[in-house]
Amino acid sequence: MPKLSPACRAIAAAGLVAASTAAFAAPAPAQEEPAVAETAPVATDPYLWLEDVTGDKALGWARQQNARTDAELAAAPGFDRLKADILAILDSDAKIPAVEKIGDYYYNFWKDAQHERGLWRRTTLDEYRKAEPKWETIIDLDALNKAEGENWVWHGADCLKPDYQRCLVALSRGGADADVSREFDLSTKAWVEGGFFRPEAKGGTSWIDRDTLFVFSDFGEGTMTSSGYPRIVKRWKRGTPLASAEVVYEGKPGDMYIAGYHDDTPGYERDFVSRTLAFYNDELYLLGGDGKLAKIDAPNSANKSVHKDWLLLQLREPWEAGGKSFPAGALLATRFDAFMAGDRDFDVLFQPTDTTSLDGYTWTKSHLVLNVLDDVKNRLSVLTPGADGWASSGFTGAPQIGTLAVSAVDPDESDAVWLTATDYLTPTTLSLAEIGQQPEQLKSMPVFFDASNLVLEQHFATSADGTRVPYFIVHREGVPHDGKQPTLLYGYGGFEVSLTPAYSGIVGKGWLEKGGVYVVANIRGGGEYGPRWHQAALKQNRHKAYEDFAAVAKDLVAHGITSPEHLGIMGGSNGGLLTGNMLTQYPELFGAVVIQVPLLDMKRYSHLLAGASWMAEYGDPDTADWEYIKQFSPYQLFDGSKDYPPTFIWTTTRDDRVHPGHARKMAAKMLAADEDVRYYENTEGGHGAGATNAQQAHLWALTYQFLWNTLAD
Repeated sequence: MPKLSPACRAIAAAGLVAASTAAFAAPAPAQEEPAVAETAPVATDPYLWLEDVTGDKALGWARQQNARTDAELAAAPGFDRLKADILAILDSDAKIPAVEKIGDYYYNFWKDAQHERGLWRRTTLDEYRKAEPKWETIIDLDALNKAEGENWVWHGADCLKPDYQRCLVALSRGGADADVSREFDLSTKAWVEGGFFRPEAKGGTSWIDRDTLFVFSDFGEGTMTSSGYPRIVKRWKRGTPLASAEVVYEGKPGDMYIAGYHDDTPGYERDFVSRTLAFYNDELYLLGGDGKLAKIDAPNSANKSVHKDWLLLQLREPWEAGGKSFPAGALLATRFDAFMAGDRDFDVLFQPTDTTSLDGYTWTKSHLVLNVLDDVKNRLSVLTPGADGWASSGFTGAPQIGTLAVSAVDPDESDAVWLTATDYLTPTTLSLAEIGQQPEQLKSMPVFFDASNLVLEQHFATSADGTRVPYFIVHREGVPHDGKQPTLLYGYGGFEVSLTPAYSGIVGKGWLEKGGVYVVANIRGGGEYGPRWHQAALKQNRHKAYEDFAAVAKDLVAHGITSPEHLGIMGGSNGGLLTGNMLTQYPELFGAVVIQVPLLDMKRYSHLLAGASWMAEYGDPDTADWEYIKQFSPYQLFDGSKDYPPTFIWTTTRDDRVHPGHARKMAAKMLAADEDVRYYENTEGGHGAGATNAQQAHLWALTYQFLWNTLAD
């Protein structure tokens, strides 16, 4: 059931951005750095050598910085206790084990203190309802790593309907985006000897039938796009060399990602080819039995989803079709076969307002559940197609507060959905809900920190151009408005990612329980108000995201919550670009800055790893776009003659999405200017904090130790 372009799936796979996550939703991944034209800024960069990811000199520098940072922060009083508390949260056996229904079983991937790399395991629904289910281990990743001398990180499994005997398991070395695909037999719980194997690369596979796959990967020189994604999708038959697989479609070198997918919905089996040109710019084709492609002739910017009889279009720009006009942010529905035959008669399932946007939707067997954000608060509704059109009803038993997420348990067989509810102070709950019936709560996250005296509020700041910018704030009840509260402000502001309240034991234990104030800003560039909110901060308008963030900071000070010397900021990936710009453009507003797995050198970004795929967001620095890009490029904006607030920059060696050179070079430049900066680099973890719970716990403890040491009296 195609819905998101592969590039957007990569974002989703990274996980939504939160201050306690191990991975950051962000610029999507790529394979290798293309050749770089030597421009004047590159030739005069004394720290270009730090872009040599695994070079001895660069790694030696990183090890020295790690030792320096550990000596300062890991040796501080209270660090060991903080690290142990965070590790206990990550390793907790009481966490909700998220499951996926595959056949008759419910599968979960689980990491804890005894299983550092994790277990892929399964149980039945009856068992899952119990407080302590009995699990059957399918793959023990720690045992596999020991047997093979590897450092595999789990990337998921795709199992073939309808018997679910064979799966394609994706494994990554050290958490990188590049992975391998290996065929696994669920009935024997063993790898298939001589089975399908896709070598390590960016890309993937999709089952067509037991003996046939779509494969999109690195097939050799010239087969990847300039962004490092697959440029070619092939049809691969069992028992034949990958090199001889039949080419289905070839994209252009300047495209972003080419992929093929098989829709295995019973009675509606179809094959599709997806051509992603850039973020939110893709083409979707129906692949006929004769090998010919029929384009789904909808706007490239629209999210195109095919489910059974229906084609859904989630618009990102205004569109005229069938003699009618439809606004950006609308969700349209029409019969798929009729659309392909030329019909343009649509039903409007959702239309945005000034305060609402479509956060998502999910199909069940008979219904479509809409998840709408209204001033960054979730509202659920149920739509049901029938002979007389679409009927709308409320979602029975939906919580009225908190962040809500809904996903189908098995859209082929039932109208059951998983319903999660959470906010900054309320542990996440997981319920099983049959549409039209009261949800059955199955699991609840344990209480990881004392929130008894904490309150959650939403406020609005006014940006430089008058725009109303929402933000959430968590603080102690009756907190003094004396400007002295240690306050952490978090943001992202890019790629249409929405930041909604979510329970985080790490934020709670590392910051709130100590008495800190926690703030999350819903700035432009994100998706909180739909496509318009994102598009308002693209390219030459990027500064609006930074003005929004500065407006929230100023609002906190104006209300007496904090003051610049007590106000810290944190952001990762695109959020690292945000905090890098706050550091260089608004240093007077902040007392501490945390920059995580960031983009910082915007002159070089499009030549580093996945950078070319983000030019629709930022612009092309090798063209006249540089005139505005240089205004938000922290590496170039840094002025060694100025004073900057204390800064902590961190990344991972195995981040093959956002090049670690960004973080390394910025830290080196600041150190050379004798600024107050520290740097840390985990050797594993991909685009996140680490590959194991222990690695993550150490880095998060360093982060919160730095913030508290710097901002608290």
